Amino acid sequence: MNEAVTQRMLRMVGLGVRARGAVVGVEQVRAAAKRGKLALVVVASDASQHSLSKVVPLLVARRVRVVHAPSASDLGRAVGRDQTAAVGIVDRQLAQGIRELMDSVPDGARERQV
Repeated sequence: MNEAVTQRMLRMVGLGVRARGAVVGVEQVRAAAKRGKLALVVVASDASQHSLSKVVPLLVARRVRVVHAPSASDLGRAVGRDQTAAVGIVDRQLAQGIRELMDSVPDGARERQV
């Protein structure tokens, strides 16, 4: 994925957090997934296996789409933290916008159904 698309996606995630359309952190993402509130999840590509093992099985069961961010520090910076492993998008319109952005990238390698 090119840098411009990555930066745009991270800006959209940051706006979503500030507008309360997203939740930050593995535990918050798990809680939102259990309540059926998630429309999309952005996961850091360098997230630890421990963090992923807490959230990925639940996302698979709930059929929540996952987009991969470049790193935990990039994702964290977008949401006002040092770093974070996952951000869950609860706002349906924001999730749709991110999906459309990611689908516009010819090599959709950063997005997949988990």
